[in-house]
Amino acid sequence: MIRVGFVQFDVRFGDTEWNLGKAADAIPSLDADLVVLPELCTSGYLFTSEQEVADAAESAESGPSVERWRREAARRNVHIVAGIAESADDRIYNSAVLVRPSGEVDIYRKTHLFGREKLWFAPGDTGFNVFEIGDVRVGIMICFDWIFPESCRTLALGGADIICHPANLVLPYCQEAMITRCIENRVFSITANRTGIENRGGRHFDFTGRSRIIGPYGDVLAEGPVRGDSAQVVEIDLNEARNKSLGEFNNLFDDRRPDSYSLHPCAPQAGKAKEV
Repeated sequence: MIRVGFVQFDVRFGDTEWNLGKAADAIPSLDADLVVLPELCTSGYLFTSEQEVADAAESAESGPSVERWRREAARRNVHIVAGIAESADDRIYNSAVLVRPSGEVDIYRKTHLFGREKLWFAPGDTGFNVFEIGDVRVGIMICFDWIFPESCRTLALGGADIICHPANLVLPYCQEAMITRCIENRVFSITANRTGIENRGGRHFDFTGRSRIIGPYGDVLAEGPVRGDSAQVVEIDLNEARNKSLGEFNNLFDDRRPDSYSLHPCAPQAGKAKEV
């Protein structure tokens, strides 16, 4: 058994210290082994210039946010997954860090950039990796990665028990879609979404809250409100994610037919009508 949780809150754009303090204040109440925080939870989301992004970006190894998470992780004996703007190799990524009580840090860089993120961030180059924290296998994806089934499937095939999902969701249907992602991969997911509104540069984003922990059978085990802060934790049994049996004759992964999944030579390309 393992205790997992999320922290949902309204991020203040550009106020790293306030954002770090807000999340850090909520973590002790959870008494969890693993806690997930939202995407870009130290900086805010609606950037208006390259300079703003550069000012917000930090090293995933030694930046102020990661150093704060190191202290919190060690103090609370908790693993923390949190979204940051990461500066590395003269590029800036929309990233998530997994910070361990030992101080070690693993990094995932967002694969599928959403909207104007493409103006500010480099496409992620880490791929979808699975990280071990003790006996637990954890995968990470960020926000818009959810809409591509390959994201969760790749992590599940890699052995992930839990999908950690920092998010700044604005589309209205992700929370429901994650139920399907968990069922089709028999995994737990922790979507840590932010709440609140950002109005910057003539653009408006209304974040949808409703952070969720979902079980391998599609059960919603915990859910935050649309508005307002929320910190919730549940105890989960990892055996539920490791049993891929679908009855006497079927197994979720053993029954896959990858040889049948490639496009037929005569199939139309996506977005184009088939010639007749």
